[in-house]
Amino acid sequence: MESSRELGSPFANAWVQLSIGVASMACVANLQYGWTLFVNPIDAKYHWGRASIQVAFTIFVLIETWLVPVEGYLVDRYGPRSVVLGGAVMVGLAWVVNSRADSLTLLYLGAALGGIGTGAVYGTCVGNALKWFPNRRGLAAGCTAAGFGAGAAFSVIPIGNMIRSAGYQEAFLFFGLVQGSIVFLLAWGLRKAPAWVGRAKLHPSQTVRQYRPSEVLRIPVFWVMYLMFVLVASGGLMFAASVVPVAEDFKIASLPVALFGLVFPASQFALSLDRILDGFGRPFFGWVSDQIGRENTMGIAFSGGAVALFVLSQFGSDPVVFVVVSGLYFLVFGEIYSLFPATQADTFGSKYAAANAGMLYTAKGTAALMVPLATALAARHGWLVVFGIAMAMNALAASLGLFVLKPLRRIHLARSQSESPTER
Repeated sequence: MESSRELGSPFANAWVQLSIGVASMACVANLQYGWTLFVNPIDAKYHWGRASIQVAFTIFVLIETWLVPVEGYLVDRYGPRSVVLGGAVMVGLAWVVNSRADSLTLLYLGAALGGIGTGAVYGTCVGNALKWFPNRRGLAAGCTAAGFGAGAAFSVIPIGNMIRSAGYQEAFLFFGLVQGSIVFLLAWGLRKAPAWVGRAKLHPSQTVRQYRPSEVLRIPVFWVMYLMFVLVASGGLMFAASVVPVAEDFKIASLPVALFGLVFPASQFALSLDRILDGFGRPFFGWVSDQIGRENTMGIAFSGGAVALFVLSQFGSDPVVFVVVSGLYFLVFGEIYSLFPATQADTFGSKYAAANAGMLYTAKGTAALMVPLATALAARHGWLVVFGIAMAMNALAASLGLFVLKPLRRIHLARSQSESPTER
């Protein structure tokens, strides 16, 4: 647990903590968003099949998300530093194992280690941001999540180049050691938010009561948010894990695309633009939600995601459309990682924000179960069917946000306001 002397250090500043969180998230982003670069090279070497290889991605996301409540509990109790230090070791070890994996068992082990490490970093940094910025949770969570969303934007090209020049195993080894080392160093600057930060004046849409995780699980609002998270995350994770395979199946992966004065192969251009816009969308929509409300922002973003998926399903075989519209899709997809943490903190309080956000974040793990299923479905029926299902789930989530979550949260907040001070 951090001492009072540490809280008086230059690191004990909200913006410094936010910066450390963003940088740490950027260093672990490749474990998820760079994965698509490795799928085909692994298959070419061992011929395990895409669906079997993508099981590793599902294992990674399941463990990354489903252990976050435990890691969040440790953060709430002991502070963020020790959790991220452990996560950094796991992050580096994960890709070292992947670099030597000559069986699916070892590949799955690497995925599990990466999930533990990434979840420790992700859950800690988002929870820490929510605690340090009680009145700007959307922006703070969005900036932190942007590190994860955009962190891979500047490294997918070097990773791709190293895979082509030295092989995917060397890329795993080099980037795993570099990413793990940087996070390990950054972790020493993390600090727990002091109690006075949590006593800031709250907005009427924020609860005055601090709900424990055991209480949150009994509240219907939580489960509506969980369902919405699963619906939107399913399509995004499927596409994030399969950008390159989708482009290859559309027969456009190697076609040159000229945009913004740059020329790259369509799949490579899409990967970079996806990560940049994904990263930008998280703080942007987080800030928007601070202004117009969480549910209204969800309705706009999820509807936009449905439209983007429709366009991809109909016109994605055009390389320029593929690059631009996939970027626009991730622009409105990534905000789930800012809106949902901010919404749960508004609804259930900041004291147990890391653990409560962690419980909600397990929805990402549930959604990850769809990735190998989507890959198998695409192999049998084509990507048009997969995009259509994802489009419908986005539209349903938008409706739930506006017409179910919004009134339920209003009732919940009114009830929390009326409770006696001893319950707060």
